[in-house]
Amino acid sequence: MASRRALIGIDVGTSGTKVLVVDEAGAILARHTESYPLDTPRPGWAEQDPADWWRAVRAGLGAVVAELGAGVDHVGIGLSGQMHGLVALDEADRVIRPAILWNDQRTGRQCAWITERAGGLDGLLALTNNPMLTGYTGGKVVWLREEETGNYARLKRILNPKDHIRLMLTGEHATDVSEASGTGLFDVARRDWSWELVDRLDLPRSILPKAYESHEITGRLRDEIAREFGLPRGLPVMGGGGDAVIQTTGSGLIDPGTAQTIIGTAGIAACALDACAPNPGGRLQVFCNNDPARWHCMGVSMNAGGAFAWLRQTLGAFATDELEFDAMTARAEKVPAGAEGLFFLPYLIGERCPHPDPDARGAFVGLTLRHGAGHLVRAAMEGVVFSIREMLELMRPLGLEATTLRTSGGGTSSPLWRQIQADATGCEVQTVSGAAEGGAYGAALVAGVGAGIWPDLSTAIKGIAVETRTTPDAANRARYDAAFAVYRELYPTLKPRFDAIAALP
Repeated sequence: MASRRALIGIDVGTSGTKVLVVDEAGAILARHTESYPLDTPRPGWAEQDPADWWRAVRAGLGAVVAELGAGVDHVGIGLSGQMHGLVALDEADRVIRPAILWNDQRTGRQCAWITERAGGLDGLLALTNNPMLTGYTGGKVVWLREEETGNYARLKRILNPKDHIRLMLTGEHATDVSEASGTGLFDVARRDWSWELVDRLDLPRSILPKAYESHEITGRLRDEIAREFGLPRGLPVMGGGGDAVIQTTGSGLIDPGTAQTIIGTAGIAACALDACAPNPGGRLQVFCNNDPARWHCMGVSMNAGGAFAWLRQTLGAFATDELEFDAMTARAEKVPAGAEGLFFLPYLIGERCPHPDPDARGAFVGLTLRHGAGHLVRAAMEGVVFSIREMLELMRPLGLEATTLRTSGGGTSSPLWRQIQADATGCEVQTVSGAAEGGAYGAALVAGVGAGIWPDLSTAIKGIAVETRTTPDAANRARYDAAFAVYRELYPTLKPRFDAIAALP
């Protein structure tokens, strides 16, 4: 009996690493997840030990290979992972300090300095097509130079989290173009490092890894790793992609015309672009796509499911029993679309997109004695979706005219939240197979292209099946259009008050 050809996808996430194996039809054969801690040594800081990632990857590889046993011919490995994190290495590839993660906020001053050195925001956008956000890698390198001079003196290479795992697997210093886009040091239009910006910042060019397209072979499995897990000698490891990009590939989002929404802790709206469109004002993020002929545009709202979790905790403090997700959405379902004039701004920890404002505040607007707990829940769900709609509308000048949304994340397990998305955007909302697997599934598909299983990503995603479809309700659509016209004026109206609140002693 002939062996089945299979692909390994590895996703190095913030809370854990997932390793899965898929076959030539895109079916999942095995999966394993290992968790690890996150350290917050100071308020606003977030760090991890890269050794924890490597232990998790080894455990995951061992588990899936043992589960499948003989009869599987592994032909490639694809990598995905949390983006923007800084892994600082010395000349012997030893980790100098704990990795500084994507959600670390220590680099505000350094990001402002980088923007100034680039000639202001417009100058920076001309070089990279992206602002230098506090989560990005570039600000972290400058912070290291300013705040940990001894560690910076030892610095010889920088990598992002998944690329550190690549180094451990292959011995190669490499990244992919989607990951490199999120460093803030990458010329997204040219799909190469912005050497002009790197030079302006007085950073050594030699610290940056070579950037490959996602499907390209970046190295091969080291002999000792192959022996340890019983994997083929010389097994190719492909470029893969940053999780924010490659998880859209795993949802089958390749062609313009379909957008992805994610309601996780944060809210994300994303789409594919045929060309690298300008990013006016830097309000969006424009990255290289996993498809070498396309680009990826997205907006990230800081609070989506996180706002719902806050509301659950707050209302639960007054309940005799813990409020469950389904119980809360059941209350919201009894409230008509528009929550009878109640609005919610989900800016509980400031905002990144659609309004880049760290001083923005959350708010319920329009409360009356008629409104109860169900109204609060429904307004919160609608506020998250209105924020996503604002991000989708920001993408229209870049060429997005979506008629379909593919949605994922914990929040979209709720049929009501999917219906609100459909009604508020006028798009059919779909859930698809593989989306729940995060970046690991997309990484496996990308590896399949590199290994010759599929000629391109458009072919690779054909095995992704639509599992649910939610179509807009015409009456609710009209209500939401009217409500959205009010909602989008709330932030500019309240911004002066938000600024005043932030300035209070």
